[in-house]
Formats: sequence, C-alpha cells, structure tokens
Amino acid sequence: MLYTNFAGYIKSVQMERITLKDKTFRIFIPYEDISAAIDDVAVKINADFEGCTDFPVLLCVLNGSIMFMGELMKRLKFDCQIVSTKLSSYEGTSTTGKVKQAMGLTADITGRRVIVVEDIVDSGNTIVELKEILKEKGAAESRICTLLLKPEAYKKDVKLDYVAMEIPNDFIVGFGLDYDEYGRNYKDIYVLDK
Repeated sequence: MLYTNFAGYIKSVQMERITLKDKTFRIFIPYEDISAAIDDVAVKINADFEGCTDFPVLLCVLNGSIMFMGELMKRLKFDCQIVSTKLSSYEGTSTTGKVKQAMGLTADITGRRVIVVEDIVDSGNTIVELKEILKEKGAAESRICTLLLKPEAYKKDVKLDYVAMEIPNDFIVGFGLDYDEYGRNYKDIYVLDK
C-alpha cells in the first residue's frame, strides 16, 4: 500500500504490479502481513533474551536486511549493539552459488552473542559462510533470524533459530529485497509475474 495525502484526506492506493528494468512483479505479501510476522518473531527473540545483561549483537546483513532490521529492533526489549556486514551471491534473479564478502564486520564480536538478521534464506550458502566468519571472529554464540525462508531451496544443516515467514521458491522484491539493486524501497513484497 502507498499512502498519499489528498486535500487533507489519507487515500490508500494499492500497487498491484510494478516493473523493474525488464521484469514485472505482482503483489505477494502486503506490509500488514509482514509487520504481523515481525511482531511474532520479535516475541520469540524477546523471550529468549529477556533479562540479558550481556548486550547481544544484532548483525545486519546488508543491503537486503536493512528494512527488516529497522522494524525488528523497534520491537526488541533488551539492549543490543548493531553491527553490519555485506555478502553477496546473487546476479539478476539467480544465485551464483558463490558467496563474496563485500564488507567485513563493522565491530569486534569476540566473546559476544550474535543474532544474524537476514532478509531471506534460500540456498543457505550465505548462512553457512556467515556462521564460519562469526566462528573465526570469536563469537560466543550465533543465532540466525530471517524474515523469509524458502524451505524448498534450503538444504543446509545450519539451524535457523527464528523464521518470520515461509514462502515458495519464487523470485521476490520489496521490503529490502532487490532485482539488480532495484525495488528495495517498496514496503510490500512482490513476486515475479510469469
């Protein structure tokens, strides 16, 4: 939904389809459903970290997780530190199968508990690589929190601790997810319109 102010009134306008470069996408998950799923996952994280005094780290995996991270951290009820990293494995609409670290961790995590905040887990290659990086950097513990999981595509043994939503193995954009860096800004999630 996009909201526009017209003569003092708020008017709701739903964008059913968007075009990014050479592809058209149709609405798949409205923001209201995304927000409710984030509420649910935040309740689980808060239950696990209630009363903690160790100042856990929220690790934002750039760029896709920025919107999810912003929404999630507003709902957490414990003090935490924000750290970022950037990895990439996609070109266009498909994964290359190879994960590149484009930017290292922005802070020392030695001896810290880390909650990895991911936008989407599909092949799981990024998660496996991240777990290794965190181990090498001396994290005391690492947990994985993802907004979206594609169970059909995920075949790794790494446990996903917090999953907000499961979706089919389709290509999606919006709410931080992109097609060649386009489409991250939409608050709804759109699926490739075949």
